[in-house]
Amino acid sequence: MSVDNPQRGEASTQQPTELKRAIGPKLLLLFIVGDILGTGVYALTGQVANEVGGAAWVPFLIAFLVATITAFSYLELVTRFPQAAGAALYTHKAFGIHIFTFMVAFAVMCSGITSASTAAYAFADFFNAGFGIGLPKGGWTLMSIALLFMLLVAGVNFRGVSESVKANVVLTMVELSGLLMVIFIGMYAVTQGRADFSRVVVFDSPSDKGVFLAVSAATALAFFAMVGFEDSVNMAEETENPKRDFPRMMLTGLGITGLIYVLVSITAVALVPVGELADPERDSALIQVVAAGGPGLPFDQIFPFIGMFAVANTALINMLMASRLLYGMARAGVLPKQLGKVHSSRQTPWVAIIFTTLIALGLIVYVVRANATTAGAANITLLGGTTSLLLRCVFTIVNIALIVIRRKYPSDGDHFKAPYILPFVGAIACAFLAGPWARNEAQQTQYVVAGGLMVVGLILWAITYLATRKSGREVDINQMTED
Repeated sequence: MSVDNPQRGEASTQQPTELKRAIGPKLLLLFIVGDILGTGVYALTGQVANEVGGAAWVPFLIAFLVATITAFSYLELVTRFPQAAGAALYTHKAFGIHIFTFMVAFAVMCSGITSASTAAYAFADFFNAGFGIGLPKGGWTLMSIALLFMLLVAGVNFRGVSESVKANVVLTMVELSGLLMVIFIGMYAVTQGRADFSRVVVFDSPSDKGVFLAVSAATALAFFAMVGFEDSVNMAEETENPKRDFPRMMLTGLGITGLIYVLVSITAVALVPVGELADPERDSALIQVVAAGGPGLPFDQIFPFIGMFAVANTALINMLMASRLLYGMARAGVLPKQLGKVHSSRQTPWVAIIFTTLIALGLIVYVVRANATTAGAANITLLGGTTSLLLRCVFTIVNIALIVIRRKYPSDGDHFKAPYILPFVGAIACAFLAGPWARNEAQQTQYVVAGGLMVVGLILWAITYLATRKSGREVDINQMTED
């Protein structure tokens, strides 16, 4: 969604301005890599290891494979419909049911808020480690930092941050540098005899579900690290040649990030025992890794600041997306029109920014209350797992939408074609990972959070529906799917 010209409806005599196609293949690749890298691997490596032991790389590999299968569906859809609306557009093209399109769009928006909330708590954790404050790892202490950080993100969002792809290149390089630091330190540790690779094939789970379901639960969590590629389809109208560039760059980007994640998880387990990686009272898993791999070197003092930068970027990108998507839904008439108000001087959707920020603040407080007796890692797990849950549901629908669209719209052949079977496999895999069997008892609260957010969406939709019927104002769902 865009708010570059919030008053365009008042200037109907003017020709609509098209987005500038300024993104070539290299910039698109960096955008995709930068969108995937971030909070997931920085904050959740220890929690994934806690589910499966030394074989922590397995869930990341499976998550990569499932994400790649779904990416094939996105690639066929974005080259069929090279417009900047993503899952909402594909759902509307396939089913044409307004409430269904709205719920998919609202789920995507909520996933951005929960992702940003995860990043806020991860930021507080890195802040605590970087400045050596020594706050307790759980409860209300770090929560205050997370809340202040989220308010800061809202302030930047309100001022009107210009999201240029060139700026994203810089952010991506910083995020990437932290993960490459982990891998290179692992290589150095091998030469010094400090790595124990025998641990990476040891499976040890505290769950009594067995290997298959324990790996499923860990994969459901690791999936959070692979999301982000779906956001790149919103750049379709700004890409020089989307039909040519998207297939190559999206699959290359997924391959790069998948390889990095597997190498990082192997390095982490080889350098630090799983019990310490997963210990919520210790520093973040990757801080422990750089400290163990290069003792006496300042890497463990530098890394928390890289981590802060990485997760801050995740939070800002997601809150920008969420507020603009909410603005777009309000403008389309499927949410109260007050949410679509634009500030007169800053030209930003200030009501949508306030609304999404309040939801994020409420989530941060809720998870602290829900996990009051546990350490801070549980808060990150709950929020990150909820993000992953919402997006797996969206991915299931997108895969099914492709199956329907193939039958509904004849192919002209001038687009990427995913192998016939992949959307079926993707729909089944994503639906399975979204089910209660793919998470342990402690992770069931994710359904409460996700369900509560969707209930908020339904209430807002119902209020708008009743107001629309009373006033006679028309709902134009196409405005939500054509921006």
